[in-house]
Amino acid sequence: MKKNRSDLVADELRKIISDCILNKLKDPRIPLLTSVTEVKVSSDLSHATCFISIYGDENVKAEAMKAINHAAGFIRREVANNMRLRIVPELHFKQDNSLEEAAAIGRRIDEVIAEDERKARERMKNEPEQAE
Repeated sequence: MKKNRSDLVADELRKIISDCILNKLKDPRIPLLTSVTEVKVSSDLSHATCFISIYGDENVKAEAMKAINHAAGFIRREVANNMRLRIVPELHFKQDNSLEEAAAIGRRIDEVIAEDERKARERMKNEPEQAE
């Protein structure tokens, strides 16, 4: 599969930013279960949107996003030190809730399956009674 330059830069940015958040930022507001799920880079490589997944309640997520946004300059400098780019993209961080949404959909599917099985058992109970 052939990737264009912005995809290659996005993959490398994801690795560097993830490493920086996990290993170099010492802010206690950032939980250990924080990951960079995706990075999207503009076609001219001047802007990068980083999607961050954070495990915890809403307060923990909000504080972690504040800490990451506060450290954006440091993270950008780390990117500049680790990548050979003429222009280092301006970093924009957004919270990624896709993992929580996927888990909620999975729970809902399990509930529907359990309800269908319950209804099928009830029908099986009622069928023998009607046959007599």
